[in-house]
Amino acid sequence: MSTEITIKDAAKQLNISVQRVRTLCRTSELDARKVGNSWIIDKDSLNSYGLKTAHKIAEDHPAYNVNKQKPIALSFFSGAMGLDLGIEKAGFEIRLACEIDKYCRQTIALNKPNAALLSDINHYDAGDIRQAAGLTEKDDIDLIVGGPPCQAFSTAGKRKGFNDDRGNVFLKFLDLCLQLKPKYFVIENVRGLLSCPLEHRPHYKRGEGYTELDEDELKGGALNFILKRLESSGYGFSFNLYNAANFGTPQIRERVIIICSRDRKRPPYLVPTHSEHGEHGLPKWNTVKRCISKLDKHDHLNFPEKRLKYYKLLKAGENWKSLPIDLQKEAMGKSFYSGGGKTGFLRRLAWNKPSPTLVTHPAMPATDLAHPEEDRPLSVQEYKRIQEFPDKWQLAGPLIQQYKQIGNAVPVGLGYAVGSLIFRLLRGIQVIQPVNFKYSRYKNTDDIAWRAEFSQNLSNSRKSSNSNKRKAL
Repeated sequence: MSTEITIKDAAKQLNISVQRVRTLCRTSELDARKVGNSWIIDKDSLNSYGLKTAHKIAEDHPAYNVNKQKPIALSFFSGAMGLDLGIEKAGFEIRLACEIDKYCRQTIALNKPNAALLSDINHYDAGDIRQAAGLTEKDDIDLIVGGPPCQAFSTAGKRKGFNDDRGNVFLKFLDLCLQLKPKYFVIENVRGLLSCPLEHRPHYKRGEGYTELDEDELKGGALNFILKRLESSGYGFSFNLYNAANFGTPQIRERVIIICSRDRKRPPYLVPTHSEHGEHGLPKWNTVKRCISKLDKHDHLNFPEKRLKYYKLLKAGENWKSLPIDLQKEAMGKSFYSGGGKTGFLRRLAWNKPSPTLVTHPAMPATDLAHPEEDRPLSVQEYKRIQEFPDKWQLAGPLIQQYKQIGNAVPVGLGYAVGSLIFRLLRGIQVIQPVNFKYSRYKNTDDIAWRAEFSQNLSNSRKSSNSNKRKAL
């Protein structure tokens, strides 16, 4: 049952002035009632306001009011909980969330106050995790999910892999999963994981006069290291590069999903619900128009005036290339003469297609995400719809942080596909997959084709190395 507190106590908790608290009471931003000349404030309302505006820190806490009827899922690197919402929708209870980002923690506390909340994964061992989740050593964990920071493997970064501090938390997550021994665990990451080496050798140390790349230095060395750990631990696994559009998300967004099984069996791939052109008898991909056309409220950033004049000349689905050639040069400046497709510049979304991959800032010059018709970037509400978050899902922090949280999230539909598959496997329900389904636009992105390619590359490297040795003799 909620309790009430005074204005002075409220001001102290939020670290703001008493006068500011009075204003919040008068404007009904806080749930309060007038008693004489002062206000009495509902404690739950104050807590919610403090988290949403980042005036209040989301403290670590154990799980409350646990549901023992549902299968148990633990979440790491939870972010704004897109993956978790999908897992929950499939029938799991998210018993624990682990997240270090201040604003994401506040978002988690706002929306899932009963789930245990932990911070830096490096600060906990398997016993700490069980205790926070309300689990004993004898309790079985059905599922662990996590998307370790992707920058260490992203093609946009320096590709340091496990030599990057962010890569090290990947190994910490893997170690925790193997110690906690869940029936299933899931690793989510970016496409760059498929090609990132475990050890990066500078390009100036390659070629004539240097030894050939070894196993850890080859493209994909980091993933190969992970797979060897899984095999030695006794877990079966499968992975693929999945386009979220094939699972109902109105967005082209590709992520590597590794599914690991304690029973040593190789899990099946996720079951698609949509296809680009209706192949396999499935519905066509969802579109932007279907998900955002009926929204009323919009909180959004703005484009600078110098870019707005060009947007006013573009229609839905167009970008800078649709402008007259003289305006293309004017709008792009020096970038006009650089290489690459540059399709993210001055980009309006198309109504009748899925959105491009949402980014953390929709108004950056090279990754513009403009509304199909209105002269503005996509709003946070539209971001939520495209990532399939519920409209009522509260986001903490300033506007730019809200964009970042949703832009970094896993689409709920992709999370639901993961949860649905594992729920079926736990229940022994047969999983039927379409034959030869094209999960991604890229080649050799599933575990079978990827491993064959990696083995061939390793064999070629060893042959080349042996050949060089013979020449030296």
